[in-house]
Amino acid sequence: MSEVLGWRGPLGETVSRVFDFLGGGWFAILVVPIGVGVAFVFARRPWAALDFVLASAVAAGICQLLKAAFARSRPDEILLPLDNGSFPSGHATNAAVIAVSLGLLLRRAWVWVLGMLYLVAMSFTRTYLGAHWITDTLGGALLGAGVAFLVWCLLLPRIHRERYPEAAAKPAPDITASAAGLPGGRARGRTPHPRGGR
Repeated sequence: MSEVLGWRGPLGETVSRVFDFLGGGWFAILVVPIGVGVAFVFARRPWAALDFVLASAVAAGICQLLKAAFARSRPDEILLPLDNGSFPSGHATNAAVIAVSLGLLLRRAWVWVLGMLYLVAMSFTRTYLGAHWITDTLGGALLGAGVAFLVWCLLLPRIHRERYPEAAAKPAPDITASAAGLPGGRARGRTPHPRGGR
């Protein structure tokens, strides 16, 4: 941690304070989940919206419970007026939820790359400001990623049908009928020629 604190300067502190605003407080707890949820609803993906909002709420709740349980002190070099528990980092938790949830829901490589960069930057700036020990941000990242993944697994069947409606509307083939050549399956053997043909 001392190596990170040695890099402090006016520009780095300004950038870190921007990340402090983006990753915590009412902006991260309310604006981001509601904004992303509304965007998914407009895109006709209400289950994706529920996934993101639910993951954000559950992760934030567990994070606060863990802060109270561990009651870990903040580093002495802190530059922010914070007094609640240090472990885990709520900012890193929120960033991990955003990165993993959007990566799983949108399934685009560039979303994963940007999400991971955002998570790394958020974690670094928390240590840069002296708000957290490195283990705090690591714990927050694991918490957020784990909750995001578990909520996605819970809602995966509905998310899949929502993303691929044509697959949901198409009935599954009857394997037994297919093997027996009955209606609903593909007959085995040579297709008969029309009468009078060869």
